[in-house]
Amino acid sequence: MPGALPEFFFRIRDNGALVFRVDAENRQRRIEMTQIAVINLGKSEVRAHGAHALTPEEHAAIVEWMDARKALLAQRAFDEILRTVDQLNIAAQWAQSKASDAELDAVTDDLLLAMHDLRGALVRRRSEKLSRET
Repeated sequence: MPGALPEFFFRIRDNGALVFRVDAENRQRRIEMTQIAVINLGKSEVRAHGAHALTPEEHAAIVEWMDARKALLAQRAFDEILRTVDQLNIAAQWAQSKASDAELDAVTDDLLLAMHDLRGALVRRRSEKLSRET
């Protein structure tokens, strides 16, 4: 038999989630989900849905989920950067050993511009950090 259902379900969307209260304790033994709130992670905003008034327990559960979600997204973003470093190394190896002249012609300008932009951003940030430390 499956485990107990959570009290809330968070349907992820672009910049947040829709929050539903999960109810399986009804006469028909069907799972019912009632939307109770809308979350905007970018603005750290929680809005009750319709005429529903959030209880302190509901609000606390939503804030806990928001904190966990933000931490997860930050970790994923950092992991993506680490994968990008790997991809840059793979691209360098590909350009040196496997790419044809036509393939290099197709990507060289875009890669050089992207790397130039990245280098500029990294140098600026490092410079700002060093000037704050002195």
